[in-house]
Amino acid sequence: MIKCVILDDELLAISYLKLLCEQIDHVEVVKAFNDPKIFLNEIDQIDCNVCILDIEMPGMTGLQVAELISDYKKIIFTTAYKEYAAEAFDLNVVDYVRKPIKKERLAQAFEKAQQLVSSSQKKDFIEWNTNIGKTVIFTEQIAYIKTSEIDSRDKDIILNDGTAIVLKNLSFKNLLEMLPAKDFAQVNKKEIIALSSIKVFSTHEVITTISADGENFLRLPIGEAYKNSLAKLFGK
Repeated sequence: MIKCVILDDELLAISYLKLLCEQIDHVEVVKAFNDPKIFLNEIDQIDCNVCILDIEMPGMTGLQVAELISDYKKIIFTTAYKEYAAEAFDLNVVDYVRKPIKKERLAQAFEKAQQLVSSSQKKDFIEWNTNIGKTVIFTEQIAYIKTSEIDSRDKDIILNDGTAIVLKNLSFKNLLEMLPAKDFAQVNKKEIIALSSIKVFSTHEVITTISADGENFLRLPIGEAYKNSLAKLFGK
């Protein structure tokens, strides 16, 4: 089931979108907003997986809103203006639907969203675009993940055998949603470790079983914001 939230400054546009959504199977409109600021204040508390955003709105554009939530919500843009298409897709959104919106075109956008939502469910593997193409990676083979030093939007995965794979354009938030929570933990803003790769856990750092230079093991500093969640994992 797709649970969506609508944001459009025009009440007639909201009513029309609701009507179309009601005619599409497995789509539920959870809530609708006509003010971007109210939307942003409430979106974190709403159980939804897709947001339909109008691009042209007074005060704050849909593009600006999407920049704040696209890491953890799937975005479908609607607009009467074609010139925003390139900028919209730079944000890695699901789709860009031109007004006047037709039911069939909106249904296509929801179909894309459903595929992305389904693929982000916690499984024993993740599937994503990498430096070697579309790749399936079994989570039990993952030892360590870090933010790429070349492009911070990418993430470097190190497998148990030392193989390195680059996940393209994927946030830590979305990545953690794909990984089984019982097997992985984020230790700081730039690093995630498989619990099976932890050798020693202390107040300030994690010592891993991963070789750093042939003689020493990789040590990861624990960020202040992650200390409590890590302590809970180890029953502290």
